[in-house]
Amino acid sequence: MKQGKENTTKPTLKNKTEKTCGNSDLPHTAEETHIRKVVSCPPVLTVNSADVDLQDNDLDELPTFFNLTVHGYEGETCEGQFHGEGVACFEGGHVYKGMFSKGFMDGPGVFTQAGGLKYEGEFVCNMLMGLGTLTWPDASSYEGEVLNAIRHGTGTYRCANNGVLYTGQWDQGKRHRKGVVYFKQDKKTSWYKGDWVKNNREGWGTRCYPSGNTYSGEWTNNLRHGEGSMRWLKLGQQYVGMWQNGVQHGNGTHVWILRRADGSQYSQRNQYTGDFVQGQRHGQGTFYYAGGAIYEGEWRNNKKHGRGKFTFEDGHVFEGEFVHDEMTTNNLNGNKAPTSRPGSSILGPDMALNIECLLEKIPERNRDTERKEVECVVLRKARELRSFYSFYSRLGHAPSPDNSFLMSRLQLWRLLKDCNVHHHSITLTQIDNFIRGDETSAEIHSPFTPMLLRRTLSCLVVVAYHIYHKDVVSQNHLLADCFSKLMTDNIIPNASHVKGFMFRHPDCAEVAVSYLEKCWEVYQDYCRVIAAPREDWTMTCRHLLWMFKDLHLLDSNLSTARLLQIITAESQDPSNTSSCLDLEITFLEFFEVLLGSAEVKCQQVSPSSAEAKARSDLPEKSDKAETSNAQDMESQQQVRERPESAGQRDGGKVVQTRGVRAQDHEVEIWNQTIHQFFNHSFFPAFEHYQLVSRNMKEEKLRQDSQTHR
Repeated sequence: MKQGKENTTKPTLKNKTEKTCGNSDLPHTAEETHIRKVVSCPPVLTVNSADVDLQDNDLDELPTFFNLTVHGYEGETCEGQFHGEGVACFEGGHVYKGMFSKGFMDGPGVFTQAGGLKYEGEFVCNMLMGLGTLTWPDASSYEGEVLNAIRHGTGTYRCANNGVLYTGQWDQGKRHRKGVVYFKQDKKTSWYKGDWVKNNREGWGTRCYPSGNTYSGEWTNNLRHGEGSMRWLKLGQQYVGMWQNGVQHGNGTHVWILRRADGSQYSQRNQYTGDFVQGQRHGQGTFYYAGGAIYEGEWRNNKKHGRGKFTFEDGHVFEGEFVHDEMTTNNLNGNKAPTSRPGSSILGPDMALNIECLLEKIPERNRDTERKEVECVVLRKARELRSFYSFYSRLGHAPSPDNSFLMSRLQLWRLLKDCNVHHHSITLTQIDNFIRGDETSAEIHSPFTPMLLRRTLSCLVVVAYHIYHKDVVSQNHLLADCFSKLMTDNIIPNASHVKGFMFRHPDCAEVAVSYLEKCWEVYQDYCRVIAAPREDWTMTCRHLLWMFKDLHLLDSNLSTARLLQIITAESQDPSNTSSCLDLEITFLEFFEVLLGSAEVKCQQVSPSSAEAKARSDLPEKSDKAETSNAQDMESQQQVRERPESAGQRDGGKVVQTRGVRAQDHEVEIWNQTIHQFFNHSFFPAFEHYQLVSRNMKEEKLRQDSQTHR
């Protein structure tokens, strides 16, 4: 570069003209006019148009430098050439300020075009090369690597007009390889992160749409194509499988999650697994309905069409031809069990029964039929069973938005006791042993052991057999008849009507649960003492009485007779205390006796009981007073018959509010009672008992060692 107006620089940048930010090829969040349909629960639902991207346009490009005439220069020179730091002004109003080398812009510098475009970064022989920042007149910018005046390497592009931001890798001016684009950089609620090929989403990536819907999987030419999963947030739907040109095509699974019933965390949902063609169920597939029905067979344009088998909720089966979602003939198999392969199950994987221990009692030729019959009963009662499972799995937990809890063995024990299973000459510890499988003694007695739905159902089938197999007249469908009787006589009438001391009030239960772990340690320690050297450590009611005496917990309030009343409170005959002394008890029964004892031993006066006592202490009213009160009541009755004013109605609300406050106060008193019992009576007494026992054991060992000398 030579001095003087007539001297010009060499061509420096690519021969592309400058564009404005408004032509960015990054996808906008505006909605496309064409809405693609997707498979959904009938009637077919559609994808939000906001979930379909517009086609890309060109990105803002880098500035073009043609031959520029130097209008003026101030700065360092060497041998008549610009060299060192300087400022060059070009014809047309362009300005460069930075480093020069032998007449070339070389090194760090700032070039500002007359139109407002600005580049600040590294130059090599008049060429944009290295790291730099470009700022367009509308405040759009690029910051990153540049090669021969082209975005190349890693960089970030921000568009001021529509808020689009891309950061990632570039190749020859195109988004290429890995990168993430935010379509609204201020909110970052709409974005794509993944692979790019020459400005197109291609490869593997995740797209979050403005609606909150998300897709994660393979892309081709900016469309969902290949294997991927889509989640429709507001519609409560999810698809996992193959895609082609933006729609479901190939094999996949689509799930419709419906509104929960009674807060249930479980299946209120439909599910289809099978073939899709252009976004519709088409080909072979299986549809699992929320109510328990199942269709397996052929589909055409989202409808059951062709050969198929429909299993109703009650176990009835139709197998034949379907035309446009309708059965061609009325060919139900009555009450017969569904026809299926030997050893297969009509229940889903979350409900599959493990009842081999019972099937061994059935003649081998009848085992498959017995299994199918009892599965049919479970299928018919699936809605109630799932609801009961959800209810008991939430006991003792704080409210959760999704109610997603697993039932524990402690909650299963509570379910069985609420349904009066223990009134049939069977204890909860016996039931634990019936269903123990490969579990250790510690696991079958632990209140924290998780009980999945399928295991809970298997337990109920086992329980039904043990308490009713002698009462069933027909032995043809023994397991199914026993389970039906258990559901009819025990589960349905009694489940969800919680008894006992632990779970009767949600706020009280949360406090009680906080003492579970420490009380479980006490239960285990005491069982080790009374059960040694046996491995199967359990406790009987008699042992529990001994423990209260050993810990000196009995007093004038909590006498032996009162303790026995607490122990037998849920037995079939509470007055017959002697019959239960040698029955084994679970940790739930142990813990609830502690809670009941706390209420008796650490009694506190509540407002309602205090008012009752105060009223009982008042002198009796005279006849005159009674007559006067009767007249007052008559006049008050006349007033009540008049229309209520707003103030009177508000007064009723005040009374109701006082009732709620009184109930909250009752809960607070109960919580204080439990805290006092455990922290000031039970735990200190057990720690003292352990200390005395250790000292006595050490003393005995010392005496024995002296004797042997």
